[in-house]
Amino acid sequence: MPMQDYSYIEILPAGAPIDLAAIPVLNYHDFSQQMAGLMHNETVHCVLYYAFPLNNQLKFIAVLADDSTGKFLVFSHELGDSTSSLPSLTPQIPALHLFEREIHENFGTGFEHHPWLKPVRFPADRFRKDLGMNDYPFYRIDSDELHEVGVGPIHAGVIEPGHFRFICNGEKVLHLEIQLGYQHRGIEKLFVEAGSMLKRSVLAENISGDTSVGHAVTHAQLTESLAGITVDETLQRERAIALELERIAVHIGDTAALCTDVAYQFGQVVNEALRTTIINTTQLWCGNRFGKGLIRPGGTNYPLTGPVIETMLKTLDNTGMRYRDITDNIFTAPSILIRFDGIGVLTRTQALSIGAVGMAARMAGISRDIRATHPSGHYAGFRYEPVIQDTGDVLARALIRNLEARKSIEMVAEWASQQSSVFSLQSAGGSG
Repeated sequence: MPMQDYSYIEILPAGAPIDLAAIPVLNYHDFSQQMAGLMHNETVHCVLYYAFPLNNQLKFIAVLADDSTGKFLVFSHELGDSTSSLPSLTPQIPALHLFEREIHENFGTGFEHHPWLKPVRFPADRFRKDLGMNDYPFYRIDSDELHEVGVGPIHAGVIEPGHFRFICNGEKVLHLEIQLGYQHRGIEKLFVEAGSMLKRSVLAENISGDTSVGHAVTHAQLTESLAGITVDETLQRERAIALELERIAVHIGDTAALCTDVAYQFGQVVNEALRTTIINTTQLWCGNRFGKGLIRPGGTNYPLTGPVIETMLKTLDNTGMRYRDITDNIFTAPSILIRFDGIGVLTRTQALSIGAVGMAARMAGISRDIRATHPSGHYAGFRYEPVIQDTGDVLARALIRNLEARKSIEMVAEWASQQSSVFSLQSAGGSG
């Protein structure tokens, strides 16, 4: 299909809201052709494909991110009977398999020729009310030589509950399936029912334990966009600092987890201690180690002040130095490298096929980092160069965590120093 035949609306990150009626509505054949044509370009990937009831029918919205232009492409189609079937797009676009499965799970919509049309997580408000968690259709292999191992739903290795089902041949894992949703709270429905902005803010920061700031910032930017609220540069920078502190904590914590997985206990305990210094800094700032309560639409209850900035800069300097020391040990130890190098490889082709984003894309040589491709807030005025590895193995993932943590420490130190200057000027003005 020629480019001029495409029908979509373009939006920029954190841009002005768009009228639902302005989104082009295509028939499903044209929608399918357009989706396939756009996603044939590897710089375009799907970030949202979902459905919701509207005017006695089901409305489907697709949002694609174009990394080459920094824009989002939005278009739609509609279905009169939510329980009828559509030809699945997954056989030609594998990255859409989860989106179609979730739509099927929520509304009963069929997708013909989908290779594995099963629920994603069995949420509390699913379409099939007669099915419970114990009815989840795990993949099975009938064999006297194989055995199954179940882990969870209470599992120390993940932030949220999940049940892991391994099919093993001796010590060799042949198949792993993860069943999520043991604590599914129906967040989407709760957002609709929430009676105040504060309730929605609290919901946003409690979606996932290790991404409280990330989800809260997204919600705040959405609310501000819809309300026409402009946030000043100081607050934008504070949010970016909070986001990068959260990123640093996750990267250092997962460096500890990698050490645990290869029985390097010294690296594990050192990194766990260093992660604590970062989240304790966030606690000093707002009273919560995960940043809950820090981000609110239109303003903040916890402006970044001089004493907090001073402590933050000292912590970043000390933690950064100690993190460099321990990771230098990790990445020069043959006994560790042999357990990272060439293990768990995801190729660039595979990553593109499944629509990988974030670290999963960057460790396979795909430059997808929204701080660079779709920047918003303070990042819109900051030129960020993504950290990329191309081997797609555990070593690549470990190196990205190491390099991104170091880079984020430098960024936060720079921004906190800028914020300190602003605070000093404000204090001087106030005292006058």
